[in-house]
Amino acid sequence: MWIYEKKLEYPVKVSSCNPTLASLIIEQFGGADGELAAALRYLTQVWTMPIPQAKAILTDIGTEELAHWEMIGTMVYQLVKDLPESKIAGTPFAAHYANHGKSPFPHNAAGAPFTATYFNSKGDPIANIYENMAAEQKARATYEHLIRLSDDPGVTDALRFLREREIVHFQRFGETARLLQEYMDSKRYY
Repeated sequence: MWIYEKKLEYPVKVSSCNPTLASLIIEQFGGADGELAAALRYLTQVWTMPIPQAKAILTDIGTEELAHWEMIGTMVYQLVKDLPESKIAGTPFAAHYANHGKSPFPHNAAGAPFTATYFNSKGDPIANIYENMAAEQKARATYEHLIRLSDDPGVTDALRFLREREIVHFQRFGETARLLQEYMDSKRYY
């Protein structure tokens, strides 16, 4: 079904240890507008899409979001992996460390665990595609916030790549919305 290469979609090169930045970036690992929520949203919506092009774009983007989730997990881990506990204590990452150690765990930057309420599947193709377009714009905005907060050039580079992918996904969903609307309109006879 897929061919998995043991490399990230885009290289993640973290140049420093920074538990505070890790605690912010984890938003995209388990937050409402993060990569896991996007992947599950799109892969759940596939079954009710009435045209093959919509099924294909949801499958393609959904699986790409899982690759992005892998990149975010890698960033979070690389930002803390070499830190002794004494350098984690007193940082925003300390609460995460107390429960999960240095392992990325899906929760948002405030510590709320991932929940399926972060995504939806309405069974209505048009509603789903427009929700997906909004989700991509919210993720883009989050990446822009993270880019402004990052002081690590390698992290910033990877975040920019991820932001650009959100823009491309938004465009693909826009094209899919047009195809779906044409399909829905062709089914109406007056």
